[in-house]
Amino acid sequence: MRAVPLPNVAELFVELAAMPSPSGQERAVADAVTHYLRDLALDVDEDGAGARVGSTMGNLYTRIEATEQNGGTPIFLCAHLDTVPPDGPIQPVVDDEGMIRNARPTILGADNKSAVAVMLDAVRRILAEGRPHAGIELVFTPKEETGLEGAEAFDETRLVSRVGYVFDQASPIGDVILGAPHQASIEAIFRGKAAHAGMAPEEGRSAIAAAARAIADLRLGRLDDITTASVGLIHGGTAKNVVPELCSFDCDVRSHDHDALTDLIREMLETMTFAASLSDCDVETRVEEHFTGYRFRQSDTPVRIAVEALGRVGREPNFMLSGGGADANVFNERGLECLNLGNGMAAIHSSDEHIAVADLDAMVDVTLALVDAARE
Repeated sequence: MRAVPLPNVAELFVELAAMPSPSGQERAVADAVTHYLRDLALDVDEDGAGARVGSTMGNLYTRIEATEQNGGTPIFLCAHLDTVPPDGPIQPVVDDEGMIRNARPTILGADNKSAVAVMLDAVRRILAEGRPHAGIELVFTPKEETGLEGAEAFDETRLVSRVGYVFDQASPIGDVILGAPHQASIEAIFRGKAAHAGMAPEEGRSAIAAAARAIADLRLGRLDDITTASVGLIHGGTAKNVVPELCSFDCDVRSHDHDALTDLIREMLETMTFAASLSDCDVETRVEEHFTGYRFRQSDTPVRIAVEALGRVGREPNFMLSGGGADANVFNERGLECLNLGNGMAAIHSSDEHIAVADLDAMVDVTLALVDAARE
């Protein structure tokens, strides 16, 4: 492992990443972020969202007043403090290639603490260097990974800015996310009849067999360029020698076209109902829409600012769509313009999660360039 000094942003990221913060248990990281901002003489407000969404923290908010009153576009920056649950300790290390990884076989937490560190270090530099700007606001949310819950509970009317950015795309710096999908889930509960598997199997009706038939008949995976579907959880049975009377599974369904999403959900529900009937079982289903998709044009204000900023730091923009949601979905649904940018993190939600020290440093430069471009 290399022993050369790390840039400030990398040191901060390593410190934050080492603090476990699975969704709902973000308190330690929230305190560290609050302390950092207050050391910069910034007022930090924490709302009451924690109690409403089941987290140990509420949304953190701070505003840096514009240094100039002659125009420009104030912007907000948002990052989430939670991670998916780690399977063990988090011990960030920097390898000889300048990559930060977890020395233990679980997540690192670059999603999204890399963005947290970048935003904090950029603000530190802006204040220390007296850089002019049109106004900057920071929002740090809990429970993003469980369905954008913190952002949903945030009062967006507090924001002066109407344009914002999240750095929550596991892709190279320069990727500009023009759109994210609509997302829904389907819970299906199959009910059959229990019986002794060896003595009277003919008296039972297997809920697992019915659920399996339904899953086998569902169209899953990448269905087209803008639509995906998957079955991620399945539960059932009571014992190996009992015909199972209960089985449930959960589906994730996404599309950039809401009508396509609606049609796919209807098709999946019909498939489940038919599979249950073939096995003389019943099925109950529940559909829940989790977040609304969005789509930007290259001429839209946040995109134009981002393109200008990337150009200033020598990065070529690459326009793309994302298959995942982010806090940006919530802000866009509420009438703000919030753009997601690739920030170099890779293999998120896995034991191979990593990010380059150079990319952390580069994203600070991108953030400063965003602030400069927005001011002008």
